[in-house]
Amino acid sequence: MHTSEIRESSAPVAPVARPKGLLGWPRSGREWLVRAASVALVLAAWQLYAPHVNPIFLRPPSAVVQSFADLLQDGTLQSATLESLRVLVVGLAIAALAGLLIGVVSARYWIVYNGVNPWITALYSTPSVALVPFVSLWMGIGDSAKVGVIVLFAIFPVILNTQQGIRYVAAELLEVARAFNSGERRLWTDVLLPGALPFIFAGFKLAVPRALVGMVLAEFLISVGKGLGSLIIVYQNTFRVDRMLVPVIIVAAMGVLLIAVVQWLEDRLAPWARRDR
Repeated sequence: MHTSEIRESSAPVAPVARPKGLLGWPRSGREWLVRAASVALVLAAWQLYAPHVNPIFLRPPSAVVQSFADLLQDGTLQSATLESLRVLVVGLAIAALAGLLIGVVSARYWIVYNGVNPWITALYSTPSVALVPFVSLWMGIGDSAKVGVIVLFAIFPVILNTQQGIRYVAAELLEVARAFNSGERRLWTDVLLPGALPFIFAGFKLAVPRALVGMVLAEFLISVGKGLGSLIIVYQNTFRVDRMLVPVIIVAAMGVLLIAVVQWLEDRLAPWARRDR
């Protein structure tokens, strides 16, 4: 290669300017503007429409905000949130670890895959709410039963996405690894797990909302304790719609935050997936 060619190939490349959006803002700023406008529009319509509806069925956002402040002031909301968050974190952790282990082992060994997959498919196809009474029968009505329901709801997306991620790693990568005589451990750490990480994190993102459903449903059907689901039932029975919406909003916020945490971990552990997006 000539010297001039080397210089040309090593010349710095000018960064590509990010496309501008509305009023010259970056596209991300335009997206946030649309999201904020959408939320503001819905809240404004809700505030204007609610006074024309029977307060038993609907209360305006201003009343919900006042109820939020009241529940914070007497400590009810904090204790209920901590109670629900405690079982949610435990259940999600068990579902993530167990689902990851089952998915990895069943994807790697055909005899395990064919042995467990009919059961996984059958249980995942069955509405999980139909299995909640069995969890209550076997595990009682305490925290262990609520954790069991969360695991039941959250584990299957993790298992199936882990299986798919490992089973469909590019064959070319496996051939290259075997050509360099990579052992089983290096094959996992260098090829299989990195290649499957985007699928695994997708499974975690799907597991979060299902775990939240399991958390609330367990408090509906198994035990009326002091969690967010119990608050919903209590305020429903007393026709306090404004207070009933407060734990619902907290559950939604918990889902958004947990998915954001999973996305943050994915961006750092699998940055190539972010580049693909």
